[in-house]
Amino acid sequence: MSAPHDANVSKSVLADLIDGKLDRQRFIDQHWSGSFWDYLAIVEGNPSVARNAYQRLYDAVLARGHERYKLFKKDCVRYHFFSDPFDDGADGIFGLDFTLMHLVDFFRSAAEGYGTDKRILLLHGPVGSSKSTIARLLKKGLEHYSRTPEGALYSFSWLLDEHCEVSPVAGDAKEASKSHEFACPMHEDPLILVPREARADLLAALNERWKPEHYHGKLRLQGEPDPFCRKILGDLMAFYDGDWRKAMGHVKVRRIVLSEKDRVGIGTFQPKDEKNQDSTELTGD
Repeated sequence: MSAPHDANVSKSVLADLIDGKLDRQRFIDQHWSGSFWDYLAIVEGNPSVARNAYQRLYDAVLARGHERYKLFKKDCVRYHFFSDPFDDGADGIFGLDFTLMHLVDFFRSAAEGYGTDKRILLLHGPVGSSKSTIARLLKKGLEHYSRTPEGALYSFSWLLDEHCEVSPVAGDAKEASKSHEFACPMHEDPLILVPREARADLLAALNERWKPEHYHGKLRLQGEPDPFCRKILGDLMAFYDGDWRKAMGHVKVRRIVLSEKDRVGIGTFQPKDEKNQDSTELTGD
């Protein structure tokens, strides 16, 4: 009969096995948080964090590398992204290089702002032609890319009172409460809070610093905050008599990691009755 193992030693060995697979610094980096002004400093030093979705997607594809070869006397590009390096090739796609080249060209056109970014891309083909696999790879690739330093992106939360309202703190009628945190429901980039009057100058300064490696696009800042954030921003501006800097003191910026499972940055929209479609699942209205 073998001698009994020391329970403490066994626990230590198992704990070491677990610790050996964990990267605490990466966890800290992926859960960074700071003020709006801290985020502006990050953007100033690395304007690529302000890329839009198509620019990130195109960079995510090219970050995995590619190779050029001849097929039937035609130039062809094989993008390693579609070999599924994320799951050891479990969803790898083969034999569709020409089709995938057209898809990546679509992403590049959208990244450079040539109009395809305003269109809905439909994947059309027979059963078994990898339509769902392509979509699955794009989602997996974006999730993985957002965990890397090159793919870092940020969103924000509002610091308000416990009722998610703008109210003065006790003893100071000129200062609003910051006791509770409420996340932006659409996980928007903090730069969306920059007033329209200042966006052109801000983008001009950032685009002078930003030199994308794979395309000739520019950083763009379009649209308005979602309805929830627009309401909070309006209330703060009214409370502080139009002092935008004071209003931004209620913004807490944090790094986010894209996740389809957690509905962060990647949405899955299930088709429904054509007479009862509801797009609010995607728009947040």
